[in-house]
Amino acid sequence: MTDTRPALPIVRSALSMPGSNARALEKARGLACDCVIFDLEDAVAAEKKAEARAMVAQTLADGGLEPRHRVVRINPIGGEWGGDDLRALARSPLDAILVPKVDSAEDVEGIAGAMATAGFGPDVALWVMVETPASVLALERIARMARVTPLGALVLGANDLSKDTGLLRTPGREALVPVLSQVVMAARAYGLLAIDSVLNAIGDEDRLRAECRQGRLFGFDGKMLIHPSQIAPANEVFAPSEDALAQARAIVAAFGDPANAGKAVVTVNGQMAEELHRDEARALIARAAAIAERG
Repeated sequence: MTDTRPALPIVRSALSMPGSNARALEKARGLACDCVIFDLEDAVAAEKKAEARAMVAQTLADGGLEPRHRVVRINPIGGEWGGDDLRALARSPLDAILVPKVDSAEDVEGIAGAMATAGFGPDVALWVMVETPASVLALERIARMARVTPLGALVLGANDLSKDTGLLRTPGREALVPVLSQVVMAARAYGLLAIDSVLNAIGDEDRLRAECRQGRLFGFDGKMLIHPSQIAPANEVFAPSEDALAQARAIVAAFGDPANAGKAVVTVNGQMAEELHRDEARALIARAAAIAERG
């Protein structure tokens, strides 16, 4: 993970909650997730779309969700409900709109235009789901739209991708490995968040931790979740470990030692460290401090 990208929001855990579930919406204010995603799409039946839209808008207006990142997953823009979702949420206090079924850079451009027309300000980011074969093939072009739109994150949607491609969702996610790498590379090239896909096996904490570790290994910032029990493991895995922090502090201290003044390479705990490792160490320490500040 490069350390030269702009500072991104801390999103280790992005909990998706049905927009039609009043109890879940209220519960969001007491959960330890970094981000709450109010879902108006897959989690809401057709006959409850309008009701869910109003409930989510009211929940946002009532406040009390900070410092959690506030995101709403709307319905596809080209469908029956997406435009109404945007118009209803345009003046709500939120941080991002998450849009499903995005296939191309042209889709991103169109969604950004629809957001502007609906009245969204520049402080509301656009997050997009990477969940179709077309979106995977267009990842670089989609991510490049961050230069001209409020695009802020790529969110992997393995369930829909599996449905459309036939790839098997095994515990090790072998079939998904190429896509994991592509999502992170595209995100990093254009300064975007990279959020890993959900795990459907709610009660399997060992598998969740394994997927979080795999996601972290590939460079994801965090994971999309579907149950509050998944928050703590995701927060733990996607936070810097004590060992990593100790090494980072040692690297920064070594480069700050007057005895090493002018050196581009130092040895720290038996490992070579260059200036790029110092910069990575500073970024890791800053991430840990930001997490601690969130409480």
